[in-house]
Amino acid sequence: MESNASVARIQTVSIAQRRERERADRRRLIVTTARELAEAEGWDVVTTRRLAERIEYSQPVLYSHFSGGKDEIIAAVASEGFAELAVTLRKASADGGAPRDALAAAVAAYVDFATANPAVYDAMFVRTTELAFGTEDTPAPLREAFDAVRAVFAAVADGRDVETLTEIGWSAVHGLVMLDRGGRLRPGERRRRLTMLAAQFGAVPVSG
Repeated sequence: MESNASVARIQTVSIAQRRERERADRRRLIVTTARELAEAEGWDVVTTRRLAERIEYSQPVLYSHFSGGKDEIIAAVASEGFAELAVTLRKASADGGAPRDALAAAVAAYVDFATANPAVYDAMFVRTTELAFGTEDTPAPLREAFDAVRAVFAAVADGRDVETLTEIGWSAVHGLVMLDRGGRLRPGERRRRLTMLAAQFGAVPVSG
């Protein structure tokens, strides 16, 4: 039989694990609620007070999970978005077939993701956060998203510098997203633009 001390230790560990799960669940709920509210009404209406009321937590409880308040919550939503984008791009490119077809599929999937999740996309690329890009401190979801984009362009680089091609390609797709969303581009021509963009970046460079 287990000693009383052993049982006590097991119970203590069990309680600690349950509390950790509960804490993770609360954090998850805060992030999900912020994301849903932002997608429905925009980030300007997302405040710690509004979130606390919506999920029936006190503001001190909310700050116990996100001491940085709204900015830290937005960063958490952004990290979640980068993780989802990485999965989306990997799946699209894997299903796309040949490298140039995979590039076209990934570009379309990227734009579809940005269009379907405008508030999340803003958290990722538009709003100011404390997330570090291109440094040793860059969070894993951000690195994974860049790696997924890089892999798509690397497959069609054909001797071009992969990092530069990726940066230019990503910038071009992001520009199309933002201009299209702002109503600056012709309605109904999105697919044509994306097809042409993918064809340009997937073209074999002429040596000379």
